[in-house]
Amino acid sequence: MISSASRPYIDASVPVLREHGVAITTTFYASMFAAHPELTKLFNMGNQANGAQQQSLASAVFAYAANIGNAGALGPVVSRIVHKHASVGIRADHYPIVGHHLLGAIKTVLGEAATEPLLAAWEEAYTSLARLLIEAEEKMYAQAGVAPGQTRPMRVTEVARESDNVISIRMAPLDGGVVPPFQAGQYVSVAVDFKDGRRQLRQYSLSDAPGKDMLRISVKREEGGAHPAGEVSTWLHNNVSVGDILHLTHPFGDFLPDTESNEPVVLLSAGVGITPMIAALNRIAMVNPERRVIFAHAARNAAHHAHQVDVAAARARMPHLHVVSFHEEGDAAGALPGKMDLARLPSWPRTETDVYMCGPLPFMQAQWSALLAAGAPAGRLHREVFGPDLLDNLL
Repeated sequence: MISSASRPYIDASVPVLREHGVAITTTFYASMFAAHPELTKLFNMGNQANGAQQQSLASAVFAYAANIGNAGALGPVVSRIVHKHASVGIRADHYPIVGHHLLGAIKTVLGEAATEPLLAAWEEAYTSLARLLIEAEEKMYAQAGVAPGQTRPMRVTEVARESDNVISIRMAPLDGGVVPPFQAGQYVSVAVDFKDGRRQLRQYSLSDAPGKDMLRISVKREEGGAHPAGEVSTWLHNNVSVGDILHLTHPFGDFLPDTESNEPVVLLSAGVGITPMIAALNRIAMVNPERRVIFAHAARNAAHHAHQVDVAAARARMPHLHVVSFHEEGDAAGALPGKMDLARLPSWPRTETDVYMCGPLPFMQAQWSALLAAGAPAGRLHREVFGPDLLDNLL
């Protein structure tokens, strides 16, 4: 990926990036947005405000440096980044801008330690990675038949409350055409234009099975607290009603639970991480209701347990569906008290069964560790991650 002359400088950067990564990325974003304010439309400015985006990029730069010779480790991460980039409309001409301000930030933060050979090595490494991403993204746009950043107007046909803090929104194409093809587990970006002229994009997993004449997303209201409240989720909760028009990107994402085979499958989720799992469960109920499925979900309590109607409908159709619910507050009959515990799930052949999980990072880390300790091969474990959690397995 890079020359033998540059490799030692990249390797030597690993401890430096551990120490100064967030300072570099904070400087990078401030410099880039000052010079190109139009790029704020492509970035989650809520994550900018709470520092998550800076931490995410610092993690990405560090993980890239630490694994630059390990194509097996970087390959899946590159795939996930490409899907995320396609969902927000990243173009080839964005990469030189990012490269210029990233190298400038490294020079600013490291000062005299940012020698010309070090900067040249990072320019080579960045150029190599950018070329890889550009080629993959251009291929993805072509396969989807969309231009970068293209959205499609969709008319809201239903808004339903799934729990105290989650609503689902069904939409059909405004032009009366067919919905875009997708697979269970994928997501769309929703574009929201605010009154002050700002546009923000947020990704939401599609929460119903493909093969229907509509799309459905489920949105958790992100409450404020230590960090600002979720601006887009709050807007959707407060403003969207039947008949409104929302602008969606084409579906993207490489978290694709196996919904088509006859093999047993395990679906684990927590919180709003239930949404891609519901899409997978509903698809399986459509195409193979006899399949053995273990569906386990963890929620704070019954009021925060979303999509119970979908699960009940699937249970009515699927005789070999095993549903296990965990409520931290232990407030509902039929739900196990406490956090999800692998030992309290039905047994399955650990080495022969794929397990898919989605939820907060601590939840997935806990389940991943428990599954490995129980004998499940890492190759059988799959998870959906966004934002700063993306590179957790490489750090």
